[in-house]
Amino acid sequence: MIRVISQDALNSQCLGQAVKRVRSARPLRHTVASGASATVRDGAIQNAESEKDLNLESGERESIEARIERLGRQRPAIFSSIWAEIAFVFSIMMSQIVTEYFVSGFNVILPRLIEELEIPAGSSVWPATAFSLVIASTLLVFGRLADMFGGYPVYVLGFAWLMVWSIITGFSINPLMLDLCRALQGFGPAAFLPSGVMLLGSVYRPGLRKNLVFSLYGTCAVLGFFIGIFFAGVVAQFAHWVPNDYAEKRKNNIQMDWNGTLLIVSGLVLFVFAITESSHAPNGWKTPYIPVLLVVGCVFLGLAVYVEGWCAQSPLLPFDIFAVKSMLALLLGVLLNYGTLGIFLLYGTLYFQQILGATPLQVVAWYIPMILGGIVLSTAGGFVLHLIPGQALLVFSGGGWIGASLLLALMPVGASYWAFVLPAMILATVGIDITFNIATIFITTEMPSERQGLAGGLINSVLHLGIAICLGFSDVIQTETLHLGLRKSYKSTFWFAVATASVALLVMIFFVKVKTAKSDLTADEKREVELATGKGEETAIVPGLP
Repeated sequence: MIRVISQDALNSQCLGQAVKRVRSARPLRHTVASGASATVRDGAIQNAESEKDLNLESGERESIEARIERLGRQRPAIFSSIWAEIAFVFSIMMSQIVTEYFVSGFNVILPRLIEELEIPAGSSVWPATAFSLVIASTLLVFGRLADMFGGYPVYVLGFAWLMVWSIITGFSINPLMLDLCRALQGFGPAAFLPSGVMLLGSVYRPGLRKNLVFSLYGTCAVLGFFIGIFFAGVVAQFAHWVPNDYAEKRKNNIQMDWNGTLLIVSGLVLFVFAITESSHAPNGWKTPYIPVLLVVGCVFLGLAVYVEGWCAQSPLLPFDIFAVKSMLALLLGVLLNYGTLGIFLLYGTLYFQQILGATPLQVVAWYIPMILGGIVLSTAGGFVLHLIPGQALLVFSGGGWIGASLLLALMPVGASYWAFVLPAMILATVGIDITFNIATIFITTEMPSERQGLAGGLINSVLHLGIAICLGFSDVIQTETLHLGLRKSYKSTFWFAVATASVALLVMIFFVKVKTAKSDLTADEKREVELATGKGEETAIVPGLP
């Protein structure tokens, strides 16, 4: 006997209702009454029934699977029109463009800054590393703040902070001021990146529409290299399109984990600093403060694991998220892949200008295939992610990273752009876009609404932490091989990139199992099913059932 539970019996904010789970997996059929509408959890999506429901009134029936599939394709009714949705997505995408501009686009002007500000060779990596290091160290903190106060205020304040420090950075007169300003700039993206992903993840339910939106979001990572900082002003102008979720998030009563924050941030900063600075200290690793800082950093990280796992009431990084199948392996693979990206962008740009003699504008032109390939791959990915298993795409992406790094490592003196640089750019695009899109969709889909800020912080923290750590090790390699000549020292970093990409590919092949990103129940709805079945009620969520 099928028992239909009313909406109020489960949760007044939950999408759909609950009906009996048919053990034989046959679709449960039902008739939708006149005036029915679906209310989505946490106010993120209110999916008013369209003309299709008028047909259902006449007696036609729709299966659970068909309804879930339809909801995954429809525009969230929180948007009054398609233009409101476009404006919202556009504003979030611009945050990705601005961030990537500062991560990768900065590398193009770095050689000129080294010359103009007389930055010592041993310190040339810090203007690039400081930005990513601050972002990676504080993303989880701002992700928690977004869960506490809502994504909207954190998102807007992050852009305001970045705007101020971008102006100040433009007036840097010495290496120390540049490094400090670049580090302070990092707090801006650390705030608006997780809150932006949180807003997207909260609005869109699993399905084709979410795949397409997140794929376009990934495209902006490539666009960011070419588009300037002025987009920060564009985003600010469109900020009123971003849903204000402050009041809603305050109801969750989420608290900040200050002990975990202090230990994680301090541990990561000290660890990366010790690795990066080791090759430039007066006596290398024999310099007393290098091993001391490394050990202290590792101790802090060890204490953070203990505090987060056994002491904190509201841990900054709850360990139960790693219980999700393939989560830990996927994060490790993404960390290594984006570490490869950091090496490719920084040392590739330095190699192009200092070894191949390319001008800054030539370098920008050489990177154009990345933007074109990124647009094609990311947009197309939005339409196929529900058809092709994620693991297959991740393996394909990993092969792209190995190929891109290998081409730079094997590039001979006087190498042709068409034979080496162009193919490397195309393969790098394959690596960047596919990896980011799949990881973002997978993690945000697996997280409940109250952890969307954590999801955004976790994704971006892993990306920038990979860049910071791998740049630190590559800087050691480049410095230690400098006696072989500048060209060979750069080649050594490319071989290191081949190694990191190869390990990432092995992780993706053997330990990551990601299925197709098809329309499905949200994490909140799945949790309600588990709660209901735990009470002896054999139920399943049917979105839109009146």
